[in-house]
Amino acid sequence: MTAVLAHIWRHPIKSHGREALQNVTLEAGKTMPWDRRWAVAHEAAKADGTQWAPCANFSRGSKAPQLMAIEATLDTASEQITLSHPDRPTLTLHPEHDADALMDWVKPLMPPNRAQSARVLRVPERGMTDTPYPSVSIANLASNQALSDQMGQELSPKRWRANFWLDGLDPWEEFNWLGKTIEIGGVQLKVEDRIVRCLATTANPQTGERDADTLKALAALGHQDFGVYAQVLSGGDIKIGDTVRVV
Repeated sequence: MTAVLAHIWRHPIKSHGREALQNVTLEAGKTMPWDRRWAVAHEAAKADGTQWAPCANFSRGSKAPQLMAIEATLDTASEQITLSHPDRPTLTLHPEHDADALMDWVKPLMPPNRAQSARVLRVPERGMTDTPYPSVSIANLASNQALSDQMGQELSPKRWRANFWLDGLDPWEEFNWLGKTIEIGGVQLKVEDRIVRCLATTANPQTGERDADTLKALAALGHQDFGVYAQVLSGGDIKIGDTVRVV
C-alpha cells in the first residue's frame, strides 16, 4: 500500500481546539498557516508575545484536560474563531479583540489549583508550536492503531494534536525518518525530532476526562514519544490523498 496523507488538522489557538482541513498551503521555513497562531498565557507566564516561548507558559491540556474537548472553526478572513465544548455554550470571537470573553469561557474548564488563563499572545510570523524552530507535526495512523491494540482501547487520533496524519506505513516507521526528507505531494519536509508526549494525551478528546494511560503504554515500549516534528523545506499546496514518500 502506498503511504498517503489521510488527515490535516490545525489548532488556531494553542491547546484550545482543533479543525479538520482538506488542503493547506505550506511555506518554506514556516509553521502551518494559522496553526497555534494564538496562545493563552497563564497568570504565572513570563512570555510577552515578542518571540517564541516554551509551552510551560501557556494553558494547555497537560494541566487542564478539559481543554482537550474543544473544537474550533476559524474564518481566516475575519480571524473569528467559533469554539465548542460539551460543557460550554458555543462561542464566536476574535482571540485578541475579545480576550476577556475567551478568558470567561475557558474559566470553568480550568482546574482551580492551577495557574489561571490570563491573556492571549500572538507572535509575529509563526505559530506557537512546541519547538523553538518553526515546525509541523506528523503522525502515523498505524502507530496509533498499534498503541490502541496494546492498550485494549481505541485511541482517537485527536489525542495527539498532530497536523498531518499518514496512512499506509508500518507502525512506528516514522521514527526511522529522523534527519531524512519526506515529500507530501510536491512539498518537501525535513524530519527533525520525535515528539515527547505529556499528560494531555491521556484525556479523551470527546469528554475532556482522563481515561487512557497513554504514557504508561509508551513507556512499555521504552520511550514517551509519538509522532515527529518536521521543518518545511519547500512550500506548496498539499491535500488529503497526496502520496507520501521518503526522498
